[in-house]
Amino acid sequence: MTTYAVRVWMPDRPGALGAVASRVGAVRGDLVGIDILERGAGRAIDELIIELPSSDLVALLVSEIGEVDGVDVEDVRVLPPGGVPDARLSALETAALLVDQRDVAGLLRTLAVHAQADFEADWVAVVGGDPLVAQATVGSPPPPQWLSAFVAGSSSRATPGSGAGTGHAGPDDIAWAALGSTPASVVLGRTGRPFRSRERAQLAALARIAEHRCGELLCQARAAHPSAV
Repeated sequence: MTTYAVRVWMPDRPGALGAVASRVGAVRGDLVGIDILERGAGRAIDELIIELPSSDLVALLVSEIGEVDGVDVEDVRVLPPGGVPDARLSALETAALLVDQRDVAGLLRTLAVHAQADFEADWVAVVGGDPLVAQATVGSPPPPQWLSAFVAGSSSRATPGSGAGTGHAGPDDIAWAALGSTPASVVLGRTGRPFRSRERAQLAALARIAEHRCGELLCQARAAHPSAV
C-alpha cells in the first residue's frame, strides 16, 4: 500500500464528499483521513489521505474523482511511510517543543525547523531586528531585504480584518505571521501547492505561542542579568 495526499475542490453541499469517497473505493482505494483546509463561496478545499494498492492506479483515481460533478483535483503527492499524518497532532507537538525551549535562539530555530516539517515548506525564515536579519532559516529563503519588503508590503496592503500579521495576507505560495509584540516574523514559502486558510491559521497560532515563550525567556534573562539589559 502507498499513501497519497489528494487535495480536491468540491461543492460545499451534502453528499459531495460521499460521492468522492465512492469513486475512491471504485479504484480499490481506502480513504483513511480528511483535512478541511478551506471553505467559502459554496466550495470546500479538502485534503484526502488515500491508500492505494498500486501506483498505477493514481491516474485512474484522479480521473474517477474528476468525474464527480463540481469536483477538481488540485494536487496529488506521495506521503512518506510511517502512518497517516495528523496535522492537529503535529501542531500540538510543535507547540509543546516551543514551550520547552530555554533560550530565544533555540526557540526561533525550533519554530523554523518544525514549521518547515509541519507545512512541508520549501523554505522558512524567522526574521527580525533593525536592520532586519534572518535569525533562523531552513532551506534557501530569499534574502532578508526581500523578506523585509514582503512583510512590510503585506502589512501595509492589508485592510482591517484581513488577517495582516496572522498568516492570512500575501500571495498563495507564501505564508507569514508576526510574533506579536516582538520585532520578528516567520515566513514560509512553498511552490506548487498554495497555503490554505487552515494552514495559515495554524501558523498564526504557532507564532503566538512562540511570541509568548519569547517574552517569558526575555523576562527571565533580565531577572538573571539586570545589568546586561
